[in-house]
Amino acid sequence: MSFLSAPLRKPFVARGSRVTRCEHCLMPQVRCICEYRVKLQAQARFWLLTHRNEVYKPTNTGRLILDTIAHSRTFQWSRTEPEPDLLEQLASPELDPYLVFPAAPDYDQRMVEFEPKEGREPVFIILDGTWRQARRMFRHSRYLDQVPVIEPRTLRQTRYDLRTQAEDHHLCTCEVAAALLEQIGDTQSAEVLDAYFEVFNEYYHASRRKRPMTDLSAPKARLAQARAQVSIP
Repeated sequence: MSFLSAPLRKPFVARGSRVTRCEHCLMPQVRCICEYRVKLQAQARFWLLTHRNEVYKPTNTGRLILDTIAHSRTFQWSRTEPEPDLLEQLASPELDPYLVFPAAPDYDQRMVEFEPKEGREPVFIILDGTWRQARRMFRHSRYLDQVPVIEPRTLRQTRYDLRTQAEDHHLCTCEVAAALLEQIGDTQSAEVLDAYFEVFNEYYHASRRKRPMTDLSAPKARLAQARAQVSIP
């Protein structure tokens, strides 16, 4: 089916849909954070398996990972029709994929601890959606059944309050990625991703006029340092 003959999509009419936004970061143009974006060659890459309801949400933090961690990418989740490129990449001998999800007894045999493998780059697959969506995605993605599962081991409490979280230990997508980078010893990349997330979080709140913006001099300085020292083309 050609683009011209495809059926028109239902207009996006959610709250905030009338706001003029930056095309890249999806923030209101007056609060664009693109100038703080830094691309890093981290010790791992991330694949976001994204629920279709998350793709256009400005509050989605998965795009912060894509902005920051080189070679990361997103795939749209499907229960029965995964993207062929995802399946091909999962079979690559140069990559070492892990599915990120909390431990539970019924799939305990799949749980692993991270161990670096010579000649293989770790890839962390994050189910990008609400916790309810992520649980459903985990249970129904049969094509991921052979992928080992890793649980983020962290004492972090979420700082993400743009949406209501059921528990403080339910981290958002970006926080999960930062926790995993810390877990494998890549603290530098974790700190940069954290700083970018902090700028995003505060700028988004300021755009909603819920509270005054806090002092962001420290995370902005960290991003500037990263841009000068460890950014890649």
